[in-house]
Order: sequence, then structure tokens, then C-alpha cells
Amino acid sequence: MSVIKYLLQSKRTVATLVVIVAFLVVQAVCDLSLPNYTSNIVDIGIMQGGVENATPKEIRKQSLEDLKLFMPEKDANAVTKAYKEGDDGIYYLKGSASDNASIEKLDSVFCVPMTILAAGSLGSAGAESSDMQSIDIDRLRQGYAAGAVTKDQLLDIRSEAEKRIEPLGDKMVNTAAVTYVEAEYEAMGKDMQDIQMDYMKKAGLIMILYTLGSALSAIAVCFLASYTAAGISRELRRKIFFKTLGFSLRETDHFTAASLITRSTNDIQQIQLALVLIMRLVLFAPIMGIGGIIMVAGTRSGMGWIVAAAVGFLLIVVVGLIRITMPKFKLLQVLIDKLNLISREILSGLPVIRAFCREDYETKRFGKANDELMKTQLFTNRAMSMMFPFMMLTMNGISLTVVWFGAKTIDAGNLQVGDMMAFITYTIMIVMSFMMISMISVFLPRANVAAERVNEVLAMPQSVTDKPDGELVKKTDWRGEVVFDNVSFRFPDAEEDVLTNISFAAEPGETTAIIGSTGSGKTTLINLIPRMFDVTSGSIRIDGVDVRDISQHDLRGLLGVVPQKGVLFSGDIASNIKFSDYEGVTDEAMEKAAEIAQATEFIEAKDEGFASAISQGGTNVSGGQKQRLSIARAVAKDPKVFIFDDSFSALDYRTDKALRKALSQTLGDRTIIIVAQRISTILGADKIIVLDEGEIAGVGTHRELLESCEVYREIATSQLSEAELAS
Repeated sequence: MSVIKYLLQSKRTVATLVVIVAFLVVQAVCDLSLPNYTSNIVDIGIMQGGVENATPKEIRKQSLEDLKLFMPEKDANAVTKAYKEGDDGIYYLKGSASDNASIEKLDSVFCVPMTILAAGSLGSAGAESSDMQSIDIDRLRQGYAAGAVTKDQLLDIRSEAEKRIEPLGDKMVNTAAVTYVEAEYEAMGKDMQDIQMDYMKKAGLIMILYTLGSALSAIAVCFLASYTAAGISRELRRKIFFKTLGFSLRETDHFTAASLITRSTNDIQQIQLALVLIMRLVLFAPIMGIGGIIMVAGTRSGMGWIVAAAVGFLLIVVVGLIRITMPKFKLLQVLIDKLNLISREILSGLPVIRAFCREDYETKRFGKANDELMKTQLFTNRAMSMMFPFMMLTMNGISLTVVWFGAKTIDAGNLQVGDMMAFITYTIMIVMSFMMISMISVFLPRANVAAERVNEVLAMPQSVTDKPDGELVKKTDWRGEVVFDNVSFRFPDAEEDVLTNISFAAEPGETTAIIGSTGSGKTTLINLIPRMFDVTSGSIRIDGVDVRDISQHDLRGLLGVVPQKGVLFSGDIASNIKFSDYEGVTDEAMEKAAEIAQATEFIEAKDEGFASAISQGGTNVSGGQKQRLSIARAVAKDPKVFIFDDSFSALDYRTDKALRKALSQTLGDRTIIIVAQRISTILGADKIIVLDEGEIAGVGTHRELLESCEVYREIATSQLSEAELAS
């Protein structure tokens, strides 16, 4: 499963997982021990008066001798070795015989003789009647001492008694033996109420300790699970973030921004929730289930088939529901992506929607996507909501079945009330284990889909990568000459080239302009310089070095790019202008850049000047102000090559002219590449590249192109007057 692999991806998480499993085992042991003590409180503390075993801790000498009468020689010797006589004539159980194994053996020795003396045998020596009669122990003792009653006769009484009490069951025989021990303690003057209370306090204290152990283990597991899951989520977000930073436009377009946001937020949140549930419940459920089955088997109640039937029924329900809902969970994430995409489009395009009165259409489009998501969520939620009623039905059905058959077993003497209570509790624990798994099955399929989507991003090969470090060219004396050598480019999966055989050079100290009709490939052309895409054929060189032989970091460090759509970041004006290196760009350089970009006037008009706040996306400044700040940001970087992608379109002619003049005066030794729609912006360019359907239609100055390039002349005549063309 994709989610689980995150827990096994490092030695640290594996070690934490081992610790968590250890705590879960401790918790399970504590939880599984509690029903036994509840059973003992009922069976021993209440019904047996606190007397735990048929083996008395203390017994009078005469009583011990009477019991030995009905024991084979081997058993009698074992009893003699287990006790030592005190000065008060009382026999005390030796410490060496007080362990559980020894007590269990002695119980089997004492049970039948004590039952004979406590309840009367079902036949006696010389008795003609087969009805239950009281044992005249004094007569038997005296007859045995005088030789009138032999050991074989006493053992015959035992054999007959064993036949008669066999149908009663071990539990009832043990109860009869304990009754004898109670009577013996009373005869010795012991306070039975104190014995009972001592046992109840001891059992209660142990239960409290087990409860504390379970609670502390659960707290430790919750802490470790939450900490580990949060750490894994943080690492996944970090990986996706840095992976996305390395994506070219090809990969970004493949996923879409809305999907990448969903994958790095909602999907990772689903994974984190699933990881917590896996460590807290999924690992705990089988431990509890297996432990419960072992404890149920230990009761030897003969009702194990009830548990097997319940488990089989639950497995069918859980597996069936998962098979039904898994495809819907996969669809769910796709629909969330779709809803995010539509929401993003509507919110970013709200002014246009209002301007064209398309509110109703967009409302319907959003509503359709919202309804599709709602219907899918309802289907999965309804399907999974069936799980809980099935679980409750199974749990209550098990309880009724156990009580029904348990009552018959109790009536047969093979089960006590406390044991039946423990059996019900263990059975419910087993069912609860499956309920945990069923609850997690609501989250796991969706989390698994989320993990696959996250892995898809992490596994996506980058189309633009750096060569090995040893093959990269590293220079410090860059001039900034940009040369396109027979460059062609085709978008992935496209049938035709967008750019074909593009060759030109942009020299330092010169302004190279690129102009062409819409869709001619201008923006695509300049995106090849910073390697937003890699060329399909040909090469782009800076100072004679292929851009693919320069690391992306060093390459982009040489460039100052002002995109067609100005992008500002939340903060203030200063942080946006100093964006390339906040500490490295001085205030003087920032102010100079703002002056060149013709931004000083509107900045100084603000109360806080360069400290004025910029909202996310620069929504609190105008389009022209946003462009000027974007230009100032590039100037403050002081690169070798400036790339302006139609970056003056929002400026008025006066500001445009002043800005271009400032650029030429202050950036005279830099390579400047300008993409423009307006001819007025590039009239003074040293070289103009005219693009037409991805090919170069002409190269030259404004005057040269008017005479030699039909495409340029058409653009010029559409924008300039006759007087301007003649000037």
C-alpha cells in the first residue's frame, strides 16, 4: 500500500514504528487482562468469598488427614511435601508450593476429596442405597485407624464419587471444593469478610494498575503517531515544493497549478490522517483481535464458533464495501481538483466575469462541479455509514448468542457467570478490532489514492535538468552575449514545431527587440533562454557556452526576466524590489532601480514609501505600477542579460519613453532583449527580430525592416500614422 511505505522509508520512522508496536502490545496486554479480573471478582470475590483456589493456604491437621483418606498414596505424599506443620497445630502451605503451577497440581489433588467431604459422596462403603448420603467421617477415620476400613474401600468411595460428579463439570466441582476451604477457614476462626475484602482490594488495585498502563501506553502511542505522521507530512510537502520548483513549464502544465496545490495540501493531509490511524488503530486492531481470540480459546467454553461466524460475516461486509467504494474514492480526488480549478479561475477572473455579465453561467459551472463532488461524497459516505450498523448488529447479536449458549453451559456446570462475562467482553474486543479496521477502511482507500497522486508528482521526471557537476561550465567573467543557433522547438505531444530554424545574436550594449503577430512564438522564444523549456534542436549559447552546459541556478543568475504579467509577492515594496537578494541589494541600489523603472513618483506618494504593503499578487496596486515594480526588481538584480516580455504594455507613452531612455542610459553595457506588441516601444532598438508563424521573417532596424520586411511593414502601418512612418 502506498501510504504504508512512508512508514518504512527511513530508519528513524522504522525505529519509531517498533516502539509504537511495543507500546501497543503493552496496551493490548493491559486491556486483555482486565476482563479476567472482572471475571475473578464475580466468580472468586463474590461467589467464592475471596477464596481463590481449592488448595488452602492454611488447614487444620485433622482436616488434612481426613482429606488424605480419599487420596491415592502418590497424591497424599505430594500434599505432605507441600505443607509444613506449625506450632499451633495448623499446616501452612510452603512457599515453594505457592507458584501457579504447583497450586494447579494441588487443586487437582484436593478437588475430589474436598467435594466428597463438602457435599457428601454418592455412595459409601457398605451402603446399599445409591442415594446421596452424608459421610460419617468420624466412623471412617476410626475404622481406618482400627483396620476395619481399608484404603481400597476409601478409594472405592472416591471412584464412585468421581463417577457421580463427572456430569457436574470442572467448574462446579471446583466450587464445591472451595466451599470446603471456606468452611475450614471459618472453623479456624478466620473472618471471611476480611478475606473477601482483601481479595477485592487486591484485584481492584491490579485492575487500576492495568488501566493506568493501558492509558499511558495509549498516550505514548498517540504522541509518537502524531509526531511521526506530522514529520512525514512535512517532508512530503518539502519534497513536493522543491520538486515543483524544478519543474519546467511542461510539467507544470501537465499537472496544472490547482492540482499541484491540492496534492501538496489536501492529499498530504489525507496521508497524515491515514498514517496516524494506521499507527494508532490498524496496528492495534490485529494485536487486540489475535489476543482476544487466544483469550477466548483459553476459556474452553465451546463457543468459539460464535466468534468465527461473526468474524467471517464482518470480513465479507468490509471487503465488499471497500471494493464498491474504492473507484469512487479515486474519482473524489479528481473532482476536488476540478472544483479547485474552477474556483481558482472564477476568483482570478472575477472582474472579467462581471464585465461580461457571466455571473449566472459561472455560478452554474461551479454548481455543476460542486454537485458532482457532493454526489460522489454522499455515495462514499452512505456506503461507509452502513459499516457501523452492521458492526452494532453483529456485536449485539454476539452478546445475545453468547448469553443464550453460555447459560446452557453454566447450567451444565462447565462455565461460571464471571467466565461468561469475560467471554462476552473478549468477543466484543474481537469485534471492536474489526470495527477499527472498518473505520480505517473509510480513510485508507482515499489516502491511498492521495498517496498515488503525491507519488505521481515526486516520480515525474524533469524535462529540464542539469548535467553532472563535473560537466558544467563555471565562469565568473560573463559578458552576456546571447546567440540562437538554428533553434527549433516543439511542445510535448505537438505535431508541428512552434519555432523553426531561429538564428540571431543579441550583443552586450545593444537592444534586441522581438516583434510579431499574436501566436507567432515570441514568449516561447524567450522562455527558451532561462530553460523554461529545452530546445528541440539547435542551441542557445551565452558567451559561446550552451545554456544546457550551465547549471540552471547560474544561468538564471545571469538573467533579469520581467514577465508579460507582472507578479508581486505579499510583503512591502522594498521586499519586492530586493527580491533577488534582500540582504545583498542595498537601499541605494533599490532606490536607483525604482528611479530607472519610473516608480519613484508613486512610491513616494505613499505614506510609508518603500515600506508600503503589497498584498498577495499585488492586487492593491495598478497594472502599470505592478509592471514598473517588476522592472525595478529586475534592474536591482543587476544581471548581464535583461529580458522584457511585453513588459511596457500597461505603461502610458510618456512613462514608456522615459523608462526606455533611463534603461539605455544606465544599462548601456548590458544585453537587452525586448518582446513588444507596440512598435513605438522598439523604434530605437539596435536590432529587431520579426517573427511570423514561428519563423524569422526579417532582421534589421526599424528603417531597414520598413523597406525589406512585408510583415513588419503591415504591423507598422497598423500602429503608426503616415507622419510617424516618414519621420
